[in-house]
Amino acid sequence: MQNIKLFTELTRLNKPIGFMLLFWPCIWGLTLAYDFNLSPEIFIFYGALFFSGSVLMRSAGCIVNDISDKNFDKLVERTKSRPIASEKISIRLAAICATILCAIAFLVLINFNKFTILMALISMPLAFTYPLMKRFTYWPQLFLGITFNYGLVLAWISIKNDISIIPIIFYFGAIFWTLGYDTIYGYQDIKDDEIIGVKSTSIKFKNNPKRFVLICYLTFIASLILIGLLMKFNLFYFLFLIISVFQLIFFQIYKLNVNNPMSCLAKFKSNNFVGLLIFINLLIGKII
Repeated sequence: MQNIKLFTELTRLNKPIGFMLLFWPCIWGLTLAYDFNLSPEIFIFYGALFFSGSVLMRSAGCIVNDISDKNFDKLVERTKSRPIASEKISIRLAAICATILCAIAFLVLINFNKFTILMALISMPLAFTYPLMKRFTYWPQLFLGITFNYGLVLAWISIKNDISIIPIIFYFGAIFWTLGYDTIYGYQDIKDDEIIGVKSTSIKFKNNPKRFVLICYLTFIASLILIGLLMKFNLFYFLFLIISVFQLIFFQIYKLNVNNPMSCLAKFKSNNFVGLLIFINLLIGKII
C-alpha cells in the first residue's frame, strides 16, 4: 500500500485536476471536428484514447518536472514532501517509471492516423523542456499553455487528417486560458519562488494580477466567439457561452485573492468546470 501511495503522489494521480486540464482541450478539438451525423462509436473510442493519453503523459510529465525541480521543491513549503524532493523515491526509479508511462502512451498514440502520430511526436520536446523554462524566463506558463493545449490540434487532425485555421484559432485562445489559470496557480508559491529565484508570470505581473488574467481570459473568450462564428453555430451556443464567461470573469477574477493560497487553488481548480462547460457548449453548437 505504501508503494501505491508513493506512486500516486509521484504521478499526481491523487490530483486529477492536472490530467483533466490536459484532457479538456483534446475533447474540445475532437468535438469540434467530429460529424455527429455518424455513429458515436469513433467519437467515444477516440475520446477514451485521448483521456488515457492525457493521464499517462501528465503523469510522466510530473515525474520529469519533479526530477528537474528536486532542489527547488525542497525549498518550497507546498512541494518539499514530494517523493523525489523528500528522497522517498530515487531519481533512477522515477526515471524508469516515466519511461514506462511514455511507452504505454505510445501504444495509445499508434491507434491514430499517421499525421496525428507525427504531430504528437514533434511535440515531445515541448512536453519535457517545460520544467526548465522557469529558470530562464518569466513566461513558463506560456510554454505550459503551448504544451497543454496541443491535444486540441491533435484531436482535430485525428478526425480530419488535415489542419485548418479553426483549430489554430481555438488552440491560440486555449493557450491564453492556461496562461491565465496557471498564473493564478503560481500565486500559491510566489513568496518561496521569489526567494529561490524561480521565475513566473505570477511574479512578473504581481502588481496587476487581475488585469493580466483578465486579458488572458478575454483572449480565450474571443477565440470561442470567433470559432462559433466560423463554424456557424446557432444562437444557443452563444447564449450558453455566457455561463463560461461569468465563471471566468466573476468567480475567478473578481473573487480572486492572490494573497490567499486557498483562494488561488480554488480558482485554479474551478477551471475543470470551465472545461466541462466549454465541452457542453461545443456539443450544443454541433448538435442542436
